[in-house]
Amino acid sequence: MDGRDWNLFLQPYEQTVEELKVKFKTLRVELKRRESYSPIEFVTGRVKKVSSVLEKARRLHVPADQLEQGIEDIAGIRIMCQFVDDIHRVAGLIRSRKDLKLVNEKDYITNYKDSGYRSYHMIVEYPVQTALGQKKVLAEIQIRTLAMNFWATIEHSLNYKYKESLPEDVRLRLKKAAEAASSLDEEMSSIRHEILDAQRGFEESSNVVSKVLSTIQDLYFYHRVREAAQFQMKFNEMWEQEDLFGLQQLALDVEAAVLRAKKGTQS
Repeated sequence: MDGRDWNLFLQPYEQTVEELKVKFKTLRVELKRRESYSPIEFVTGRVKKVSSVLEKARRLHVPADQLEQGIEDIAGIRIMCQFVDDIHRVAGLIRSRKDLKLVNEKDYITNYKDSGYRSYHMIVEYPVQTALGQKKVLAEIQIRTLAMNFWATIEHSLNYKYKESLPEDVRLRLKKAAEAASSLDEEMSSIRHEILDAQRGFEESSNVVSKVLSTIQDLYFYHRVREAAQFQMKFNEMWEQEDLFGLQQLALDVEAAVLRAKKGTQS
């Protein structure tokens, strides 16, 4: 290990991960608002530990003074999707961004590895603003489904345990598990519309419930206690009956009552 300040060396990578996480999480929120569905399920990120950086440098024969160019995944972002088709949509969105530069991409979904590993990898160059000015940092973005991620997490743990030399029986069982995960993704894609309809229905119901309860609280604020109690009773009844249409109408009624209460305080 050389005498460099590793905290200082990794700082731009940490900044890159945090900024990219915020940007992709914001993209998720925007897509949900615009389209009521986002191909991004959730986003995580990490910076490699010093020991992992040195181990990879040794394995790839990267000189100590070329780590920034020779190791492309010191900063890593992982984007999880529900469906395989979502992966290609997210990859397209990343290609079109102007705040980063695509350096390389590898499709390990169409061309999955012999081990069964499936994921979509993109290497990007991201400019971060440091105390010394702008610095361009390489980062790896992995896009995968939840099933792919579950399998890859298990494989990573086993490779760590066996130091990249998996016993043959474990390797074969892992490969079968990868095929099972791929079959699960295919099955989920075949009922994509049903799954999305169910999720939208749940989200719509949740939003209506939140709206009704918050506006009932507004009535208490305006001291309309009796009216608020009556609406609360109606809400309880409709909630028990799972009457979504009734709850939607109730939300409008409570909102109108709040407006009347506001006008009453102003007159």
